[in-house]
Amino acid sequence: MTADAAGAVEIRNALVRLRRTTGLPVAFGGLVEPGRRHMRISELSGTETPALSGLPVTSGNGLGGRAVALARACAVTDYSSSRQISHEYDIPVATEGLRSILAVPVVVRRRVRGVLYGALRTAQPLGDRTLGAAMEAARDVEQALAVGDEARGLLAATARTERDRDPVAGAAWEQVREAHAALRALAPRIADPALRAELLGVCGLLAPKARGGLSEGLDLAPRELDVLACVAAGATNAVAAERLGLRAETVKGYLRSAMRKLGAHTRGEAVVAARRAGLLP
Repeated sequence: MTADAAGAVEIRNALVRLRRTTGLPVAFGGLVEPGRRHMRISELSGTETPALSGLPVTSGNGLGGRAVALARACAVTDYSSSRQISHEYDIPVATEGLRSILAVPVVVRRRVRGVLYGALRTAQPLGDRTLGAAMEAARDVEQALAVGDEARGLLAATARTERDRDPVAGAAWEQVREAHAALRALAPRIADPALRAELLGVCGLLAPKARGGLSEGLDLAPRELDVLACVAAGATNAVAAERLGLRAETVKGYLRSAMRKLGAHTRGEAVVAARRAGLLP
């Protein structure tokens, strides 16, 4: 799945959540097109006409364009008569019968990546609760996009390392091990199942097990392997807990369990045993 396709899925899911939490009858949104000055409305929820579908919204124009330009949430009580915005998009908005509208930008690393809209078919103020819910939905999309960006960056870096490294170079192996640990730590946070599967697939390619390792009879749980990967990359229990989103005591529990299964008495022995079994690079 491409980054744009994954982003569209996140926008679509956020719109459904926004309508469910606020009771707004209509929600729509889309992503800012890379290298362009406009975003395109691609995701619709609760609309009755195709008037807004595919509509390009230029930065600075209309309500959504204002949200893009200012990188902050904007709202109007009656779109067609508002003096706060320009009116390039009055016809499609009127065709859909929308009056009160809010627009919240999706901002990742100071760059506006998309806009979420919520709307009523009557002219009445949209309260703080509704605006807060819209901003929370936008934050969810921001986090998902940021995680996806990080994941794709790690995949690209890992591919370069695998392509360029000398198989006997110790420093290159450490890069592979660090990438493996980072990918395993990131995978559980990926909402997109295709991207998550791709990350775990790369983890498998990095580990010798995928190239004929001797892991028969070992049954490490995914989280036990995640912890071992962090330890192998030099992380303390506290650092591993932070990377994996776990409590330090939970990390210790997974590590003890992995050591028992591997017949190891120390962290170092566990890492060596896991590498010999082909579970770690």
